[in-house]
Amino acid sequence: MPAGFQASSLFLPVLDMRVSALLSGRQAAFAWRGRRVLRGLDPGPSLSVSLSSSSISQRSQVYRSQVLLSSPWATQFRLKSPREISSESIRPLTLHSRLVPSRNSSNASPLFKMAEPNPKDGYFSMGPNTLKVPMALFARNRQRLAEALRSHAKTPDNSVVLLQGGGDQGICEGDSSDVGPIFKQEAYFHWAFGVLEPDHFGAVDVTTGKGVLYIPRLPKEYATWMGSIKNLEETKERYRVDEVRYVDDMPNSLRELQKEPTLLTLNGVNSDSKKQTRPAAFDGMSEFKIEPNHLQPIMAECRVIKTEMELQALRYASKISSEAHKSLMRQIKPGMKEFQCESLFLHHIYFYGGARHVCYNCIVGSGQSGSVLHYGHAGAPNDQNVEDGHIVLFDMGAEYYRFCSDITCSYPVNGKFTDKQKVVYNAVLRASRAVLNAVKPGVNYKDMHLLANRVMLENLLEGGIIQGDIEDMMKVNLAGKVFQPHGLGHFMGLDVHDVGGYLEGHPSRPKGPGVGNLRTARTLKANMVLTIEPGCYFIDYLLDEALANPELNKFLVKEKIAEYRNFGGVRIEDDIIVTETGVELMSVVPRTVDEIEAWMRGEGGELDLTNKI
Repeated sequence: MPAGFQASSLFLPVLDMRVSALLSGRQAAFAWRGRRVLRGLDPGPSLSVSLSSSSISQRSQVYRSQVLLSSPWATQFRLKSPREISSESIRPLTLHSRLVPSRNSSNASPLFKMAEPNPKDGYFSMGPNTLKVPMALFARNRQRLAEALRSHAKTPDNSVVLLQGGGDQGICEGDSSDVGPIFKQEAYFHWAFGVLEPDHFGAVDVTTGKGVLYIPRLPKEYATWMGSIKNLEETKERYRVDEVRYVDDMPNSLRELQKEPTLLTLNGVNSDSKKQTRPAAFDGMSEFKIEPNHLQPIMAECRVIKTEMELQALRYASKISSEAHKSLMRQIKPGMKEFQCESLFLHHIYFYGGARHVCYNCIVGSGQSGSVLHYGHAGAPNDQNVEDGHIVLFDMGAEYYRFCSDITCSYPVNGKFTDKQKVVYNAVLRASRAVLNAVKPGVNYKDMHLLANRVMLENLLEGGIIQGDIEDMMKVNLAGKVFQPHGLGHFMGLDVHDVGGYLEGHPSRPKGPGVGNLRTARTLKANMVLTIEPGCYFIDYLLDEALANPELNKFLVKEKIAEYRNFGGVRIEDDIIVTETGVELMSVVPRTVDEIEAWMRGEGGELDLTNKI
């Protein structure tokens, strides 16, 4: 503990017992694994421990706890049952130090204070050197949604948008334990309200754009386990909405917004995930007129085009991810495990960037693992060796306040490309740069996918891996059937594969390997955010099929293909904003062979830990 530290009562769980300890000293440290260890206490006058029998569960018959001190005055105690607890059960421990005032003293200060609210003063932030995201971002989104609905001829009169936020969940579907993952808000609800907690609802009056947040009425016991309960005014101040009410008051509140409201709820399928959105549902909903199909396509289209405030948040997520990738490039060593590389990335984005989450499971593939497009799942959990001579494919992206990034870097573990690695890497890099140079408003994204395929094939032909005429290869879709079975990229925002890819009135999904996996085929507009991620992989299953197919095998140089078995793959993924004249590249990492080798040697500057964008 820092010099000058003054402690009052400390409440920590001891199995099912509540322990209150008065401590003094400058270097106290605590560890808890069924026992408490206090080390490094300066000699001091008093350490007292008290137990409250009312807080002890009646279910257990035997209670044991131990207080160990790294000093000559160590003591321990054992309690068999709640009935045995009395004032004589615990002997005071007396040490030589300063006297600490009791909890009831007028000048006592609590050891732990409730954390500062976040968001606060109209902004979400994770502290110094992290981005302040304004609550005005979500207010603007609510207004944009209301404006879009008002301008649509089929929007019913007296409409009120009703959204239901995400709820707590178990570890997996069907899980019966009370332990779940760290909560992440449902994206549509977050887009409109920016709320961090589960079990909320939100309404937007289409006529006025007024936003009302509905919070659960929590029992007083919540404060014991989960922290202070925010009241209506505190919640309104945090999220800067027009009004806050309790969920159980929602029916009355909705009628106050509109006398006879029509509730617009989300109902549809996400064209990316193929998952159904969850329409809002509450007790008493049957008394209202419901329109379930009108809202989702209009709201999804609002999410496709980003405001400048949203772009700032996305720039920040990409910035800290870029620096994390660069940090890992300098720390990677042959002999590491893939998950150790993953941990270095995770440490950087959280420690320096305040990003508690990643947007998707990290894909950390070395050698042949790099040919598995969505490596890192439960059946292939980043657990292989990172070997000298391997080329790695690291696809990882930080998430900050649910704003996503998605960056892939490929490079040799030892920091030096072989000639063989250069052939594949440069083929992908040139495809990437060809697309970046061509993207602008009015360009069709499917055409960009085909451009990347063409440039990559031209470079594989130059490298001697394939043979024949490029036009003939494009006709049979050689790239999609063999070397790049995924699409060029995707929209990105509050979901890493963001919504809006295949809405009504826009091009439908193309057919065929590779191009059929494109997550959108739309014509690009300014302020769309996408990834550009061409790749080239040597996947045994696809190579075997191609070699057995007369339409394809004539293009493959069999000896070269055999050399590249077990190579893995290369993907180069960048995050971009479509501007009025071209692109803004948000991901800034070493990309050319020379840049990567110099950076991994320690040349080319230092990491930017200021996170300025």
